[in-house]
Amino acid sequence: MFSKKYSNLLFILIMGFGMSLLMTLIITFINTGMDNLYLKRFFKAWMVSLPIAIIAALFVGPPIKKFVDKITK
Repeated sequence: MFSKKYSNLLFILIMGFGMSLLMTLIITFINTGMDNLYLKRFFKAWMVSLPIAIIAALFVGPPIKKFVDKITK
């Protein structure tokens, strides 16, 4: 298991992975449809979206968490 001190980073990595996976699957399907090359297009798009999602979550996640902590009891 992982140490509790890594929980925020682990959350960001798993969330970025899951969100980029789901969004890329759906957006690729909407934009190009399903055919023999769908998975190839999906993986190409996901290779770009995954690092962007993780980097964005690293920068946006902590301030959003602080904001939510402030507005909730």
